[in-house]
Amino acid sequence: MSSYLDASAVVRALAPDEAIILNRPHAAERAARFFAEKFAGKSLYAVKANPSPELLRVLWDSGITHFDVASIAEVRLVRAVLPGGTLCFMHPVKTASAIREAYFVHGVRTFSLDSVEELDKIVTATTDALGNPAADLRLCVRLRVSSEYAELSLASKFGIDLADAAPLLQAARQVADWLGICFHVGSQAMSPFAFVRALDRVRAAIAAASVVIDMVNVGGGFPSIYPDMEPPPLEDYFAIIHRHFEELPIAYNAELWCEPGRALCAEYNSLIVTVEKRRGNELFINDGAYGALHDAARVDWRFPVTCLAGDRSGELEAFSFYGPTCDDADYMEGPFYLPGDIAAGDHIEIGMLGAYGAAMRTGFNGFGQGAAIDVTDEPMASLYTGERVQPVSDNVVSLR
Repeated sequence: MSSYLDASAVVRALAPDEAIILNRPHAAERAARFFAEKFAGKSLYAVKANPSPELLRVLWDSGITHFDVASIAEVRLVRAVLPGGTLCFMHPVKTASAIREAYFVHGVRTFSLDSVEELDKIVTATTDALGNPAADLRLCVRLRVSSEYAELSLASKFGIDLADAAPLLQAARQVADWLGICFHVGSQAMSPFAFVRALDRVRAAIAAASVVIDMVNVGGGFPSIYPDMEPPPLEDYFAIIHRHFEELPIAYNAELWCEPGRALCAEYNSLIVTVEKRRGNELFINDGAYGALHDAARVDWRFPVTCLAGDRSGELEAFSFYGPTCDDADYMEGPFYLPGDIAAGDHIEIGMLGAYGAAMRTGFNGFGQGAAIDVTDEPMASLYTGERVQPVSDNVVSLR
């Protein structure tokens, strides 16, 4: 794969007509090492955030050995790319055939669930041809928790209510060699206090069930930096999670897990687009809602932007984008701040698209097939370069 200094160098060399994804392996490596070295437990990469095989290899080489897979396709992908990786099937609702293949073909032993029906399905699907039930299941009961501190809620679809958790934990304990509790505080959690509230619910669930817990998985939600969204340092999150984990009534050798997705890969990708038309403060560009800018269109997520035309000097103005398809819904309101004299033919770099951006590209209307190119400059924002103010202690109580 060709490598260039930065987006401007790519434009000078290639004058691209199609949108181009830029990869920054060094940024993903830095993020992975940060979690591997500073989180006081095991970090599983949430593959759905960006399933790029190249990214998976970078994370593996940088200390991430466990992977949160959410479909049998992800199981197959990661097993093919990383034969030695530990795969954890953390989607709480799976088909019996997916469970069976994951267990018997790919060596998956850890499964998430949030209902008795799913527990029965897992037990049946992992029973061998002679009728012998699996003796090495590692089961993780997903608890429903609040997403009030997150930019994107994950509180509605999965998770058993606290009031109903005890019987499920007790039933899972009977068939599990190793039992955990997991939760997800929502995507882009902007306060470490989100994990305090969730771990309080874990404590209550354990007390009600009176079972031995071997693992607590605090899920994802670890944030990245976007315009108007600058979270506290990740060290604050790690410190408060570890302190409250240590206070739980769990086995003396219980493990602490987390499932970062966005925080590991957001800085890995950016995107070069071309302005094909300007209509007032609306720019028609060659990527959009059906490509890497899905979140900018569907959840009004703002991404950092910069004009790559060196001769643009107008004051910054607020622009919105239209993508390249024939669909009116291919619209990104922004605002995206760019020079007021930007014009058709100019190129724009859109940053921080490694999480869910590159992974969401489709071929709708024949677009979204542009190349991916490595660059060596820094991402537009970073949690890991050491330029942000670091915490003076881990005495974090609440950051509302």
